[in-house]
Amino acid sequence: MVVYECKKCGMSVGSITCGKCGKELQHDTLTLDGGAKVTISKCPEGHGKIKSPQCCGEDMTCSI
Repeated sequence: MVVYECKKCGMSVGSITCGKCGKELQHDTLTLDGGAKVTISKCPEGHGKIKSPQCCGEDMTCSI
C-alpha cells in the first residue's frame, strides 16, 4: 500500500482508489516540459492521474 506522509506534522494518507474501477492508485512522477518533477498518483487501468496529496502547504512524500 502506498502511504504519503507530511514531513512537517506526520499526518499520513493511504489507500487512495480510483472512482471508476476501485483499484488503488499507484505512486509515480510526472516530468513537466521545463524538467521539473511532480509526484502523482495514477490509476493502474489508465483512468487518469491526480497530483499527490498536500498537507501543511507542501506535497506529502511517499517512500517507494
